[in-house]
Amino acid sequence: MAEIILDKVSKSFGSVRVINEVSLTIQSGEFVVFLGPSGSGKSTLLRMIAGLETIDDGRLLIGGKESQTLPPGQRNVAMVFQNYALYPHMTVRDNMAFGLRNIKMAAPEVERRVQDAARMLEMDALLDRRPSELSGGQRQRVAIGRAIVKEPAAFLFDEPLSNLDAALRVRTRVELAELHQRMNSTMIYVTHDQTEAMTMSDRIVILNDCRIEQIGTPMEVYTRPASRFVAGFIGSPSMNFLKGSYKDGAMTLLDGSRIAARVAVPEADTYELGIRPEAVKVCEGEGDTKGQVKVVEHLGERTLVHVHLSDGSAIVAQDGGRSQVQPGDEVALRFDISELHLFDSSGKAWHAE
Repeated sequence: MAEIILDKVSKSFGSVRVINEVSLTIQSGEFVVFLGPSGSGKSTLLRMIAGLETIDDGRLLIGGKESQTLPPGQRNVAMVFQNYALYPHMTVRDNMAFGLRNIKMAAPEVERRVQDAARMLEMDALLDRRPSELSGGQRQRVAIGRAIVKEPAAFLFDEPLSNLDAALRVRTRVELAELHQRMNSTMIYVTHDQTEAMTMSDRIVILNDCRIEQIGTPMEVYTRPASRFVAGFIGSPSMNFLKGSYKDGAMTLLDGSRIAARVAVPEADTYELGIRPEAVKVCEGEGDTKGQVKVVEHLGERTLVHVHLSDGSAIVAQDGGRSQVQPGDEVALRFDISELHLFDSSGKAWHAE
């Protein structure tokens, strides 16, 4: 295990800055996920740690050792790629052992490490098969096993589940979380899938526009997003955003509805109110606002109701699993004001007290 410290690291490709003075400390044994949209710099940052991309400015420390100028083989990290990159003519055993044999490790030690990794990944019966005889999930486990046998200070995962189907992604996600618990190793995982980030990580590093937007536990970034970008990026369906003005402890929406908002913000002409769908309920009576139902999504234990307000604003509300709401209905909506967020013109978030 090893602590990893990034100190104002930057990276450019020609005149284009892709990582801009990023500073971050990853504790030994921590599972950290780099999350962000395509082009946010998350994979580039991971490759900078691995040594596959140079660091133009700043420092990288792995286990207390200055590493920004070290070649990849001397950084004591192991990387698992999106593509398995297995040797098709080799057995699972030989694929996992190949790197160790290349550095002339003693054969008994190589075999011990391969057997230990195979047991950990429940691949004992697959060691004599070739990649063509394996499923996608099994191939990914071989790629992970090839990293485990190196016994590195840290594991780096670059979107390792992207090539798997939905059901297999869920199962492999659980297996990776269990693997981290068993090994207690430092792991950095890159994904654009927020479900993977929320369910697996100790902390999430959300990247946007070549910089860190927020660092926090999964529930911290979900319940107290630092910016409008984070609020909109985390959550499925996304947070609702409604324009309006704030005055005297209330938000007046464009449809004229007045929503009590216990949020300590400077009074200004315009704000956006943010609220997650689960905090907007379809109700009987007046409610806080009302609108016309456009789409109803029945998801079993809950129902998502897509509503258009009188000014044309769209909002997603939640109803019970046996909801009788139909498209075209007029419905009243009640807001949980303890779950309100306001966003100013710069995108900064202000939360309900």
